[in-house]
Amino acid sequence: MTDLTLPEVAVMPDAPAVPTFEVRDLALAYKVRGRDRQVLRGVSFSIARGESYGLVGESGCGKSTVALAAVRFLSRNGRVNGGSITFEGEDVLAMSRSRIRKYRSNGVAMVYQNPGTALNPTLRIDRQLDEALRMRGVDRGAARARSLELLHRVRFTDPDVVLRRYPHQLSGGMQQRVVIAMALATDPGLLILDEPTTGLDATVEAEVLDLVAELRQELGTAILLISHNLGVIARTCERVGVLYAGRLVEEGPTQEVLHGARHPYTVGLLRCIPRAGRRKGAGPLDTIAGNPPPPGAKLAGCVFVDRCAIAEGVCRDQEPALVEEPAGHLTRCHFPERAHLIPHAAGGPVEPAMAAARGETPLIRIDDVSKIYHSHGREIVALTGVDLELWAGETLGLVGESGSGKTTLAHILLGLVESTAGTVELDGKHLGGLIGDRKRDQIRDVQIVFQNPDSALNRRHTVRRIMLRALRRLAATKGKAASDRARDLVESVRLPASSLSVRPGQLSGGQKQRVAIARAFAGTPKLVVCDEPTSALDVSVQAAILNLLVDLQTRQQVGYLFISHDLGVVRYLSDRIAVLYRGRLLELGPAADVFSGPHHPYTEVLLAAAPTIDSDLSERVKLHEPEAGVAPSPTGCVFAPRCPRKIGPICDEQPPPAHALAPDHVVLCHLPTDELGRASEPSPIVVIETG
Repeated sequence: MTDLTLPEVAVMPDAPAVPTFEVRDLALAYKVRGRDRQVLRGVSFSIARGESYGLVGESGCGKSTVALAAVRFLSRNGRVNGGSITFEGEDVLAMSRSRIRKYRSNGVAMVYQNPGTALNPTLRIDRQLDEALRMRGVDRGAARARSLELLHRVRFTDPDVVLRRYPHQLSGGMQQRVVIAMALATDPGLLILDEPTTGLDATVEAEVLDLVAELRQELGTAILLISHNLGVIARTCERVGVLYAGRLVEEGPTQEVLHGARHPYTVGLLRCIPRAGRRKGAGPLDTIAGNPPPPGAKLAGCVFVDRCAIAEGVCRDQEPALVEEPAGHLTRCHFPERAHLIPHAAGGPVEPAMAAARGETPLIRIDDVSKIYHSHGREIVALTGVDLELWAGETLGLVGESGSGKTTLAHILLGLVESTAGTVELDGKHLGGLIGDRKRDQIRDVQIVFQNPDSALNRRHTVRRIMLRALRRLAATKGKAASDRARDLVESVRLPASSLSVRPGQLSGGQKQRVAIARAFAGTPKLVVCDEPTSALDVSVQAAILNLLVDLQTRQQVGYLFISHDLGVVRYLSDRIAVLYRGRLLELGPAADVFSGPHHPYTEVLLAAAPTIDSDLSERVKLHEPEAGVAPSPTGCVFAPRCPRKIGPICDEQPPPAHALAPDHVVLCHLPTDELGRASEPSPIVVIETG
């Protein structure tokens, strides 16, 4: 009788469900130079079946360490010294080798931030997808069809071509979608996403978030989403945890935490984000003063005490408990009711650099530039008839989806590739097509700051050697003058002179990006191309880098071509916006006009897709999916096959006219000006008042 009744007890409606994934009091340390350095200090959270949980915090707070521990991918010097991790009730830390292999292949999947390190550069995409599917048990005959299905699911319109390519032949956003497709191949019970949308543009990011939501609904997959983009967290997660120095300092329903933050650290993170209507001329962004404690630091009291503006003696002597408030909102702070009283760090307004710098001759003039690549016997049109001007002291924001031609245009300016047609002028003089055709002063005048400082800086060299090499090649400076100039450069980007003696690997992500910026300014450039310079940085470091770029521009009247998928950052920093789609310029105008409307239907889609804390994915304007194999007509609007406001055959057959909506604001569209409509002010990047 007992045996018969036990199953009935197990399925009683009131019995608590076993969470898909649970972390309890997890403590973890890395052994460095023979000493354990604690990086996680009793972290606890759980994720139910079909639930999405967000984990946020600055770099180094332990977010990725939690993810690596969840799949037992810790490095050899990493050791769990307390707590537990369970998957569907089974102890992950106690799994045998054979069981952990099965767990990784069928139970859990992980998508990393940098897809370049997750894909094998020597294998084509079809081989890598085939391997993921074969591990799942799919036979060779069905693997091809399944690969095509997965690539189509992550919004590739030509999956056959993608399968034949190597990773280096894909953009960063395309690589990330391939990695996501490989993760979906296993239909995992737990999907860990570690900054999965960092390299994606706004429209693809929104589609990937749609895909994650569909996966949860169809398969009941639990999601652990690690991100510094709070808009992505707001759109995707029911609950969020805020991690700092290995401690969970705040947790609760996402909207409750984001709109009613009770911990000073959460308030600080929210204030670092550029808010709607905030422009660089209004003053610097708020930042969180100081740096997180190093791994292994002895912390007797609150982990945030050294950076907290409302800390008192009790905060240093006694660690606050994680206290639950109404609606399941937990906060680890002695004075949560005072968090919103933290004073703003931003200073007063500064004079916009371009106001005094715009003269008769633009710094850069791009005239009818086109670029055609050839691949696998096909012509790939990257740019078509682009006309742009950029003035000294001005920031021109360049936005558009991956593959729109933004990076190609940047490479033409830098002389890394040569345009097929058209000309580029610098200060009214012709700029050679390739860098080898340019004079030393032209090379010096046009520099770049890359997205990833790890791949842009030689990890074997000290910062001093990196700076001295740049000074020698760009400014012909040697000896003591070069050493003095190197010190001045690192100090100009708010780094101590002692940084010169260290290697990049000893610096944080934000510090490495500062070194990259200092190197770009070694020759006192006139134009700096900023290619996603803040996308890999957490919001507090991002704010500091943006403040630095504005400060350098104001002092040196340098022009920026700023390429970014983060429309909030573009809006804050840019004076004008250029919108590219499939190599064609669809809209150009002052930033305030482009963001407030009326604007091109494609711009409308981009703005609606941008992740914000208050927006709803279901309400955004979505692109039409073109029919398979249907390409834009060479004579019509390039956006016509996907346009949600297409008016008829005229869009396919005739080039769109240019509408001058306002001074310097041009939109290329067949819709009449009055039908473009003045869109309401787009949802702000953050709508939250914290004092």
